[in-house]
Order: sequence, then C-alpha cells, then structure tokens
Amino acid sequence: MKVLGNVDFLKSQTTIKFAAFVFISIAFFYLGKHWSDDSRQLIFFSRQSPSQTTPSSPSVAISPNFNKEFNISALINANEPETSPKPPGSVENKEKSESGSLVAPPPPPEIKSYGIVDENGTMSDEFEIGEFDPNLVENWGNGTEIEAETGKADIRSTFKVKRFGLCEESMREYIPCLDNMEAIKRLKSTEKGERFERHCPEKGKGLNCLVPPPKGYRPPIPWPRSRDEVWFSNVPHMRLVDDKGGQNWISRKGKDKFKFPGGGTQFIHGADQYLDQMSKMVPEITFGHHIRVVLDVGCGVASFGAYLLSRNVITMSVAPKDVHENQIQFALERGVPAMVAAFATRRLLYPSQAFDLIHCSRCRINWTRDDGILLLEVNRMLRAGGYFAWAAQPVYKHEEALEEQWEEMLDLTTRLCWNLVKKEGYIAIWQKPFNNSCYLSREVNHPPMCDPDDDPDNVWYVDLKACISRLPENGYGANVAPWPARLQTPPDRLQSIQIDSYIARRELFKAESRYWNEIVASYVRALHWKTFKLRNVLDMRAGFGGFAAAIIENQLDSWVLNVVPVSGPNTLPVIYGRGLIGVMHDWCESFDTYPRTYDLLHAAGLFSIERKRCKMSTIMLEMDRILRPGGRVYIRDSLVVMDELQAFAKAMGWHPTLRDTSEGPHASYRILVCDKRLLRS
Repeated sequence: MKVLGNVDFLKSQTTIKFAAFVFISIAFFYLGKHWSDDSRQLIFFSRQSPSQTTPSSPSVAISPNFNKEFNISALINANEPETSPKPPGSVENKEKSESGSLVAPPPPPEIKSYGIVDENGTMSDEFEIGEFDPNLVENWGNGTEIEAETGKADIRSTFKVKRFGLCEESMREYIPCLDNMEAIKRLKSTEKGERFERHCPEKGKGLNCLVPPPKGYRPPIPWPRSRDEVWFSNVPHMRLVDDKGGQNWISRKGKDKFKFPGGGTQFIHGADQYLDQMSKMVPEITFGHHIRVVLDVGCGVASFGAYLLSRNVITMSVAPKDVHENQIQFALERGVPAMVAAFATRRLLYPSQAFDLIHCSRCRINWTRDDGILLLEVNRMLRAGGYFAWAAQPVYKHEEALEEQWEEMLDLTTRLCWNLVKKEGYIAIWQKPFNNSCYLSREVNHPPMCDPDDDPDNVWYVDLKACISRLPENGYGANVAPWPARLQTPPDRLQSIQIDSYIARRELFKAESRYWNEIVASYVRALHWKTFKLRNVLDMRAGFGGFAAAIIENQLDSWVLNVVPVSGPNTLPVIYGRGLIGVMHDWCESFDTYPRTYDLLHAAGLFSIERKRCKMSTIMLEMDRILRPGGRVYIRDSLVVMDELQAFAKAMGWHPTLRDTSEGPHASYRILVCDKRLLRS
C-alpha cells in the first residue's frame, strides 16, 4: 500500500510541475553559460587555496587584491565601437600591455537643463526664454547684390537689388517722422507741442538701412507673462524707473528684467481696484459689454489698458515721445496696444465717435487752453453717449490754483453739454450727449458748432478746430450692439462712409468677414498659427476689419491694429463700430511706432496699389523696422509684384516663401510668407 501511495504521489500534478520547473531552470542555466562563453565577462576575484593538492575547506580569507587600485577605464577603448573582445593572446592586447596603462576618456559633457524641469527633477513654470535659435541669427554684410526676374511668362526682365546694410547703433530706436531733428529745428514754435508731431524726412532722405536691435536682444517674453515683466536688454532704459518707480509704474527685477506692478500715478494700488471704482461710481460703465473700445491719454506704460484686456476691453494707449520717451515702447513690449501720439496742433489719427470711454489720469494736458481746443478733439473722438474720465489733482485738491483749474474745466464741459455724472475721490466722470439738441439750444454759442461741410473723420494732417463736431442727425454711431455681438453686427455708420457701393454694403461687410474667417482658419489649420507667439499684429490694409475679427473668432491670443491707407476709402468708422481699433496712415511715410514692436505684419492687396505712389522698397524697409526679429510677414497680392518683393525680402535678410492661394497655382494672386532673422554685423 505504501509503494502504491508513493507511485500516486509521483503522479500528482504538483510533483510534475515542480520537476518540470527544475528541469527548465537547469536547461536555461547551461544554455546561458554556453552562449556567454564568447562574450565580454565580468572579472571575479576568487580566494586561492593554500595548496593545490590539499582539499580546501570552507574558510574566510583576505583577498590578495586588498588595498590595490585598478584602472578599469584602461580596459575600455573609448574611441572603439562596441565589438567582440580580442583573444587574450592577440597582438593588439600585447601592444597595449607593453605601452602601459591607457589614458582615461574625457569626462562626459556638462548636463544643461532645458524646459521646465528644475535641477531636482520637479516640474516648474518658472522658466526663462533663452537666446535666439542660432538658425534664426545671421551675420550680415553689406554690398552683395540680389538678382531676380520679373515680368510675364513671355517677357522676362532681370534686375538686381543691393543688399541693405545695417544702420548705425544710434538708430536702434529710430522713428523717422518723429526723430527728424532737421525739421524740428526749423519749427517756428514748439510751445503747443509741435515738436512731438509728425515731421517726415524729405523725399530721398528716408530710411535706407536696416535698424539694428540693441545688444543682447532676446525673444520677447510671451503673453500673458509679458504683462508683468519684460527683458531689460530689449528696452534698456532706466529713466522711467528713476522717475516713476515710486508710483508703482515700473521697477527693476534683478539684472535682466523690468517688472510692472500694475499701478499708475493716480492708481498706485493697482489698475484692477481703480477700474472697479469707476464701475461702482457709474453702473452704466459696463466693461466688456457696452464699454468695449477705450482711449487712454498719456498712458505711461499702459497698465490701465493692460488690465482692461482681461475685461474684454481693447484700449488704444497713446503718449508722446517726450522726456519719458520709451513709455510706448514698454507698452508694446508688454504686448499691449499702443501708439506714439500727441495732443498738440493736429487731429489725432482716429475717426469721430470712435471710443466708448476716453481716460486721462494725470496726463499733463491743459484741457482748457485755446478755448478748449484739446477737449474739443476729445469730444470729436468720443462716441455719442460716451464717457470721459479725468483723474487729476484739480479734481480732489483744494489749493487755490487747482480750484481755479477745476472751475475752468466745469465751465468748459458745461458749454460742451457734457453731464458731470459723478465726482468721487480722485476721479470725475462726464457723459457726452446723444444728439445735437443741447448744442443748438445753448444761450451762448461758444465754442461754436463746426461747419456743416466739415468732415470729422478727415484726420490725415488736419489741424485741430475750436468747434464742436456735429453728430449725425440720423443717430448713426450712437447705438452699437453690446460686445461680443458687436463684432459681427454691421454698424450704422457702414451706410455713411464713402465707398462705391450703397445698397449691398451689409452684404459686402458679411462677405468680407466670411472670407477672412475662412482664410485665417486655414492658416491656423495648415500653417499652425496657434503654435506661433503672435501677440502684436498689424493689418496694413484692413478694409472693414475682417482679418482682425477672424483672429478673434479663431481664438488666437492676439490683438490687431487695423490700418486704413489714405489711398483708399476711410473705413475706420466701421472698424471702431464693430469694437476694433485702427488708425489712418500713408504707407509712403513712416509709421508712428518704435522699431521691433510687431510679431506679424499682414498686407492684402497693398503693394499693387501703393507702388503707383511710392517705391515698394520704402514700404518694405518700414516693415522691417517695425517687425520683431523672429516675426512673420504675410503678403497676399498680385503675382505681378511678387518677384520684386521676394528680391527686396532677401536684400533685407528675410527668408521668403511663395505659396499658392486656395484658388490654385493658376490664380493671379500669391501669398508671400517671410520670416525675419536676427541680423548681426
């Protein structure tokens, strides 16, 4: 019975599995040992037996290698690829042993940290943007000629364009029409701010070189971080820190950055608190709803406009190039809409009834001088029913001279039919009337109404007028849709602008919006626009603002300044009516901004029109001046101008690529896409 029981035990599943496991383990051991005989093996030091004849017994012995050092690296040839080892008696090994120990390989390269993983291996969003990619930097020489061909398929002509040289270092912040010292010295008077207005160089004396960046220029910090800090090397000026640091405008952060705490002269505790106060004072001031487009006069570093962006309000921040000459440059470096402009002797380059609210916080402007001519300019640009907010010492201080200024302001605003809605703390807020009835019923007609034939939207080199701009009798401009419906709602003033169409204007407006929305959507889809750091965008021929509207509809984190050329119809009233910002300009002259202030320049159908008025190279050089290194240019135009534009682009160090439009290769239009490099002498 015991034998049978043992036989049953051997037949059990557990015993069979155990035996199989042991057999497989032994098989793998011998196979592994056999296959590893020819491979590189570790060196083991085993104990020596006292005698080869005497059987060894288990004992503990001190290794003969105790206190000896071994050069392990000498066993490896760092310059040899991984190959099978040579036999111990080979010639090569004998030569190595005779020549002594090998030199140790060089230490591994220093590990550099990139991205957002710190030295401890933890994730962090506190990372910095480095220097420019070497592929985006070019050493630039002068004198080389660029050869190109132009013409139709049957008639080709070759022309050469000389490579544009770099300007002098002193011109790195040059604005041609604002830095023309020869013209400024010839002015008969400068007491009213004439020196801060446009004085462009004479024909033939314009910009003919590439404005260089400052030493150490870096890719701008991306939005929204740029709202709070920028690189010192990009705007290397300390004047504002010295003058306004105590007012919470700007401060130095370490050696390489400026910091913007968000304050201002009249809102030291921050713009957000200041904006909340204004809304509480006048509940009808609903930012991002009925208040969409704002003008900030004497903006400083544009913190007022910067904090309004988060409330769906776009602000045109303006200031002159005065003793605080870099304030607009700081604003644009932060990624905030801004322009150099001055209240002096000419109209500002914005249309009538453009802004829902105009703000002045210690803007150092004497509003009552010359019969209130400067406040009358504010009245022209302010929408019917819009608000003027004034934060200044005469509002709250009780010194005799300041009280007189307050009384003069009250008298002037009363004669303008403005209603003082609220005065509280530092701020006084007035509202403009909705129509002309108050103006026409005044007992004293001073200031007078402007002549009926005066066009309040005519702004290019037009002198200020000491009269009240008439509001349209049909109420156009007073009633706009709330934001965001306002963006795609055809405004009333679409019917009053001077274009070749009347009946189909609303259809033209909607068609343009659809057209650009499809194109921008294709750019986002095919050209990956959302991966680009496009913050400051300039549309050089804006039409009704359809391109800018498409940027918003496609949720690109950018703002667009719409430029309406003087050579075409004035569509600025429509652009502002849909809740966008824009400006009038002649592209045969310099633009009122600093160098290196835009990430993207968009020009649709511009060159085929403007080449009849001025040289295309003039416009291209101005584009290069205002475009940031690393920025992009999209030129959508006739095939006739493309060869010449490509030659100019190469002569400026851009990298151009010609693309077909959606109409295909046989269309008469092309898209010229250019990338700007950082040029170094």
